[in-house]
Amino acid sequence: MKEKVIKAYDKLAGDYERHVDSQSGHNAYYERPAMIHLLPANMEQMTVLDAGCAAGWYTEQFLKRGARVTAVDLSPAMVEACTRRVGNGATVFACDITEDLPFEDEAFDLIVSSLTLHYIEDWAPTFREFQRVLKPGGSLIYSVHHPFMDVKHFDRQDYFARELLTEVWNKPESGPVEVSFYRRPIQEIINVTSSRFRIDQLIEPQPSLADKDNPEAKEWMAKWYERLMTNPHFLIVKALK
Repeated sequence: MKEKVIKAYDKLAGDYERHVDSQSGHNAYYERPAMIHLLPANMEQMTVLDAGCAAGWYTEQFLKRGARVTAVDLSPAMVEACTRRVGNGATVFACDITEDLPFEDEAFDLIVSSLTLHYIEDWAPTFREFQRVLKPGGSLIYSVHHPFMDVKHFDRQDYFARELLTEVWNKPESGPVEVSFYRRPIQEIINVTSSRFRIDQLIEPQPSLADKDNPEAKEWMAKWYERLMTNPHFLIVKALK
């Protein structure tokens, strides 16, 4: 699975770097507003781990708020894209978050993982390491595919199964790319999180009303607004150590 993820996201890196910010409404007008709402406006001197940084959009947001950021991703091409975006502003390197993390205990005030964890079959080792490197009182904020969306979209018969799903994404630069990820029930998500952290908020986001009249979002909103107001596609969790 690890090799599949690297292969897919190395191919997708150019699209994430040059197109996702402006052309992916699910990121720009759906997931990101809900995630950003959970962050403090002033992050001066906060130490942040961007776990699954992709092309660095969140890394850049944390830097703008004054944080000291370490950004990691499994894909070397994504690491290169993130580095081009933030330069020397953050520490950026390739890292597998399913293995022991190369950080001291209690190194970070905040860990953010955006749409990354569903590429991992067993979350337990990752959450054990997240707990270790997070400071007491620190926060973990993550987003994943909503189990409801995956069951409905892929017409799965057993909601309670943890299973590997595959679909093909067609992007402007990479063309068709096969992307695989794991679906799991909400109870598994909650249980593995609460085994290491105290859950503070669980959010099933809806499209941002602030963007409904945005000219750049018009086409996406026309297609997705009503659907996402009644059918959640992502799940966001904020948990505390």
